[in-house]
Amino acid sequence: MTRLFSDIIVTRAASPQSGFSTPAASGGDKLAIDGVNFWYGSKQALFEITLTVPERSVAAFIGPSGCGKSTLLRLLNRMNDLIDGTRHTGKILLDGRDVYTPDMNLVDLRRRVGMVFQKSNPFPKSIYENVVYGPRVSGVRDRARLDHLVERCLKQSALWNEVKDRLHASALELSGGQQQRLCIARALATDPEVLLMDEPASALDPKSTQAIEDLIFDLKREYTIVIVTHNMQQAARVSDTTAFFFEGRLVESGPTQQMFTHPKEKQTEDYITGRFG
Repeated sequence: MTRLFSDIIVTRAASPQSGFSTPAASGGDKLAIDGVNFWYGSKQALFEITLTVPERSVAAFIGPSGCGKSTLLRLLNRMNDLIDGTRHTGKILLDGRDVYTPDMNLVDLRRRVGMVFQKSNPFPKSIYENVVYGPRVSGVRDRARLDHLVERCLKQSALWNEVKDRLHASALELSGGQQQRLCIARALATDPEVLLMDEPASALDPKSTQAIEDLIFDLKREYTIVIVTHNMQQAARVSDTTAFFFEGRLVESGPTQQMFTHPKEKQTEDYITGRFG
């Protein structure tokens, strides 16, 4: 293998959690993608994708821009339903149930499968009101319960100590890294089982990126996480499994250490080592 593989290993080994991320204890597959095809109008974007994501683990989707990884991510909680002219075939199972059945409650699905976007998008409200927005919409009104929820979620997102004395200040006053962690806290407030993260650290400085990566590593103890990233070192540092996509097709998937040290496909090696992409 080329030097890049060893660089990734050394980078990870130098971090507080040495070596590659190891799979968490799992009760089985949380998500199963079975023969999925997807179209934007007449243009097919995904071709026969079959993939599983173990419970309480981090799965990274990697590949060049336009390869379909974000499209697949948004299929997992039906965000693509908001785009006119889209359709799919195949199944996406959450705990064994197809999320595209007609009787699926979309509000409940998106509570169970939360999403954090590439660009932090806090509401123009206070830090407190950002966190409690989802629970309020769901009918939670008890102030003590909301106060407890805010503290718990801000602690989970490693933000509590930085904002506990200004909870009623505008969320827009926070730094970019803090805003992204607030968005994670907001997602956690609805008690999701799965967190989808689309390039959550791509717009952040190295220090904030490390904070997000450390947070992901901690959160997988309780949640199943799927992350889309262009950063190979980030995928190696935070994920248990990695899936490589190219032109709408799944080229290869497997344990992250295997993918970054002994990939089965030459195309995977070429991408990871920077020969294309």
